[in-house]
Amino acid sequence: MGKAELPLHAPGTKTGRGYIGQSTPRANAKRLLQGRGTFVDDLRLPRIAHAVFFRSPHAHARIGKLDFSTALKAPGVIGVFDGHAVAEYCKPWVGVLGHLKGIKSPPQHAVAIGRACWQGEAVAAVVAETRAQAEDAADLIEAEWHELPVVTDMQAALEGKVVIHPELGDNICFQRQFVTEGFDEAFANADVVVEETYDFGRHTGVCTEGRAILADYNAAEHTLTVHHATQAPHMMQDIFSRHLDIPESNVRVICRDIGGSFGIKVHVYPDEMATAALSVMLRRPVKFVADRLESFLTDIHAREHRVTVRLACTRDGDIIAFDLDDLTAIGPYSVYPRTSGIEGNQVVNLTGGPYRHKQYRANMRAVFTNKNVTCQYRAVGHPIAVALTEGVVDIAARKLGMDPAEFRRRNLIADDAYPYTFPSGIKFEKLSHHQCLDKLLALMDYERLRAEQAALREKGIHRGLGLAAMIEVTNPSPAFYGVGGARISAQDGATLRLDPAGMVNVLCSVTEQGQGTEGIFAQIAASVVGVSVERVRVTTGDTGVTPYGGGTWASRGAGTGGEAVLQAGKILRSNILDVAAAMLNEDKAKLDIVNNEVVDKLTGAAKATLAEIGRVAYFRPDTLPMRFQSELTVTRHYTPREYGFTFTNGIQASWVEVDVETGFVKLLKHWCVEDCGTIINPMLVDEQIRGGVVQGIGAALFEECLYGEDGQLQNGNLADYLVPMAGEMPDIVVGHVETPTLGSELGAKGAGEAGTAGASGAVMNAINDALAPLGAQVTAMPFTPQRILEALGKA
Repeated sequence: MGKAELPLHAPGTKTGRGYIGQSTPRANAKRLLQGRGTFVDDLRLPRIAHAVFFRSPHAHARIGKLDFSTALKAPGVIGVFDGHAVAEYCKPWVGVLGHLKGIKSPPQHAVAIGRACWQGEAVAAVVAETRAQAEDAADLIEAEWHELPVVTDMQAALEGKVVIHPELGDNICFQRQFVTEGFDEAFANADVVVEETYDFGRHTGVCTEGRAILADYNAAEHTLTVHHATQAPHMMQDIFSRHLDIPESNVRVICRDIGGSFGIKVHVYPDEMATAALSVMLRRPVKFVADRLESFLTDIHAREHRVTVRLACTRDGDIIAFDLDDLTAIGPYSVYPRTSGIEGNQVVNLTGGPYRHKQYRANMRAVFTNKNVTCQYRAVGHPIAVALTEGVVDIAARKLGMDPAEFRRRNLIADDAYPYTFPSGIKFEKLSHHQCLDKLLALMDYERLRAEQAALREKGIHRGLGLAAMIEVTNPSPAFYGVGGARISAQDGATLRLDPAGMVNVLCSVTEQGQGTEGIFAQIAASVVGVSVERVRVTTGDTGVTPYGGGTWASRGAGTGGEAVLQAGKILRSNILDVAAAMLNEDKAKLDIVNNEVVDKLTGAAKATLAEIGRVAYFRPDTLPMRFQSELTVTRHYTPREYGFTFTNGIQASWVEVDVETGFVKLLKHWCVEDCGTIINPMLVDEQIRGGVVQGIGAALFEECLYGEDGQLQNGNLADYLVPMAGEMPDIVVGHVETPTLGSELGAKGAGEAGTAGASGAVMNAINDALAPLGAQVTAMPFTPQRILEALGKA
C-alpha cells in the first residue's frame, strides 16, 4: 500500500490523513502542567535507602587508603562500600564496538578500584536511611591520595609523554583514516584552496531532571525492578542482567516521566550501576539522584574537538574536495556500550555532507584525557561537522568574491540526483537541499537583509548573516550499533489493543522524554484505526509490558516507533472489521471505521460502536460463528533496513549584530527550514526544532566546561556555566519541506536533532560575516565577548 492510500480515517481533520499533519495538543501536557508527573525522585518504596557517592577530588590519583570507620558510625548509615565490595556484585565493562576498527579502552568498574582517573569519579558509596544522612556520612570518609600526572590537553595526550592507561600503550582510544582515490590530484590541481582550524568547547546537556535511579532487588524471586531516568530501557535491562548476573527476564526497567535527556541519559553510568548492585547487596530498594554539582562532574560531556579543514575548488566556484584533520578528547574511558568513538566517527562521515564534491580525506583521533568522559549528546557529531564545513565554505565564497547563498546553490547536491553515495561511503535516499535553500531565502527575505546590512555598515553598525546547510542522521539501522556487537536494538515494537469499552491502548518501546512521542503515537493510532485521539491511551518505557525495542535516541521515535504503531494499527483495524462482519453478517469489504463506529463504507450509516464490538468480542463470543476467534490485540515491529540511516536535511540562517566595542553578540532572528519527511504534528516538530536551535546557540555563544591544567572543573554550577535563557533568544522561524522516506509507509524521518545540528554553524558564520569588513574572524566556540575582542585586536 502506498503512502497516499494509508487507511487514515479519523474524523474532524483537514488533511485527509486523519490526525497526521495536525497540531494536536499532547495528552500528557495537562498532567505535567498540573504537577501530576511521576519522576524517579517522586517514588517512595518500603525500606527505601539512599546512596551517595564519595568522589575523587583529584583528576588522577592512586587511592592509598579509605577509612570508613567514622562514616559507619554516623546516624542512619546502613553501609559504606569501596570498589572491591561493589565489584563482587557488578562486573566491569569495556566500551568498544567491533566495527570501529582498533578502538580500545580499559575495563571500567562501577566504583573505582585503586585509582581515580577524573575529578568526580566515584571511589566509595554510602547508603543511609535518608539522602541527607548519606551526604553527612560521606563527608566523614577519610582518604589518602597519591596524585599522578594529569593529562588535560588533547595534543599532549596525543604525544603520549604521560600515558593514562600504560597497559594500552598510548592515549589513542580510536583513530579513523579515510581517503578517496584521486584526492591528492584533486588538491594539486585546484585553483583555490582555503584552510582553517576550529576549536569546539566541551559542554554538557544540563537536563531539567538530573540522572536518577531507584533499584529494588527481590531476593525471594531473584528479580530486579529498576525505576530509571533512561532513554533505552531494554538496553539497560540487558546490561543490568549481564553485569549483575540476573536473568534478563527477571529484570524490569520502568521509565515514567523524564525531565529531558538530549542523549545524556542513554549511557551506562558507573554510579547508576553501583546503585543497582547496592540494592542486590542489601536486598532492599536503593535510590540515587545526581544533584546539579554531580551532574556537571559526571553527566557525559561532548564536543571537545580541534579540527583543521581544507576545501579545494575551481575559480568558477565548484567544490572538488574536502580535507579533515580532527583531534577530540574523550576523558579516561570510552563510554559503554555506545563508545566515545562515535562522535568523531560521525564528524568523519558528515563533513562536507550537503555538497557534490567527489574527493575527501579524513584523519580523526579520539584521545584519553583526565577529564570527565564524553559521549553522544544531541546531534552527535553533527554540530562540529556542519560548523567546520559551513565555516570553510563561507571562507571559500569570500575568497572567490561570491555570495555565500549562490556559492551553496552552485555546490549543493541536486534534488534530482538521488539515490546518492557520498565520498565517505554513506548513502542518501532522497534529500531536498535546493528546495530548502529556496524556501529559506524567501522566508528570510535574503536580498532585503543584505541591502539593510550594507546600509547599516555605512553607519558603523555591524550586522551579519550566516547560513548553514546540514544533513542529519535519523532512524539508524542495525548497521549503527548491532553490527559492532552492541546489544542495542535498531527495531521498535508496538502493541495495539481494543478494550471492551472501545478504547485503543498503545504500548510502544520508544520512551517519552518530554519530546511528545506519546502524543504522535496517539495521533497515528487514531488515524489508522479510525477513532478519535481522545480514545487512545499510550504506555511507553516499561520492559515488563512494552514490546522489545531500542528506545529514544538518534531521532528515531516517529520514524521507527511510529511505523510500528502504524503497522499494528492497520492489522487491528482489519481485525475489528472481521469481528464487525461476523456480528453483522455483512461483507467486510463494505464496512469501515469512522468516528469510533463501524459504518457502511458507501452510505456512512452507523452499524455498531467500537464499544459494542468490544463487548461482544470479550463477553459474548458465543454469539459469533463457531470457528471465529476475535484477535483484538496486535503486535508489530519495524526495523529500517534498506539504508544504514534515513538522512534528513535542511538549512539554517542567523541574523546577528556584533558590538565591536564590547564584543557582545545580539541575536536578531534565526530561521530553519528542514525536511523530516512526513510531518505528524507540526507544532511538536516546530518546537523540537526551536529547542534544538536554542541548544545549538548555547554551544555557539555560552556553554563550555572549563578545566584547569590540573583537571579541575572550574565552572561546574549554574552560576558559572552559562546556558541560553529566553531573554537572549531571537524569534526562531521554522519552515518545512516534506520528502517522505520510501523505507516506510508512514514516510517519517527524524526532527529532534536538526535544530542543534546547524544552529551553531549559522551563528558562527553570521558573526564572521559581521566582522569581515574589519578583517577579523572567530573560530573557537563559544564565541565569547573576550574572543571576539581578541579577534578584533582590542583585548
